[in-house]
Amino acid sequence: MALITCRDAAFAYDGKVVIEGLNFEVSQGDYLCIVGENGSGKTTLMKGLLGLMRPKSGAIEMGDGLKAIQIGYLPQQTSAQKDFPASVYEVVLSGRLNSRGIRPFYTREDRQVALENMDKLGIAPLRKKSFRELSGGQQQRVLLARALCATEKVLLLDEPVSGLDPIVTAELYQTIAALHREAGLTVIMISHDVRSGVEYASHMLHLQNRQIFFGSAAAYQESDAGRYFLRGGGPQWN
Repeated sequence: MALITCRDAAFAYDGKVVIEGLNFEVSQGDYLCIVGENGSGKTTLMKGLLGLMRPKSGAIEMGDGLKAIQIGYLPQQTSAQKDFPASVYEVVLSGRLNSRGIRPFYTREDRQVALENMDKLGIAPLRKKSFRELSGGQQQRVLLARALCATEKVLLLDEPVSGLDPIVTAELYQTIAALHREAGLTVIMISHDVRSGVEYASHMLHLQNRQIFFGSAAAYQESDAGRYFLRGGGPQWN
């Protein structure tokens, strides 16, 4: 059963359509990389997947009991987020907010889940450190642990390696791949990095204000869009 199904969806701002013709599925265990240039509709689709925008037409449907608030989300970092005055533990634990419901306090289970995810991401020794004092790579691991606290099914990652150096970038990609492989998480990653997408993802979705490709990573490499972006050959796709 598909966890997420997009059926001929279109999204608009102030009545103007900004992305349309979206038809794809994300099944349990998939690793989908969504690529496209700036302004291609990646952020708009992300808001749709998180339930922050409703399609102007068509639909985004959740299956297997999944709700939008159960998607673990790692956003792009802003300057304000990087300077957030809280401890690593507090940031990770805040990922349990949506699961609390009407309870005013974190439970023992919430705290245990936070500790387990910090250990999984190798940041348990940083538990008491201030988030603002960490390196960019450490901060991303903290935010990834926070996202894990919100879900047991789906991770949505928005440009997770933006601003990181090549070594830290490779390490984070490998960490995400391990979570997908070993923890059985479904991963949806929004990225400019087409080459890493085809290396790590099982499926690719390429946007240019409309859907120009959806399918396996292997098939993408042989598509017009894939050849153009990966090898500089092949015809344009419009």
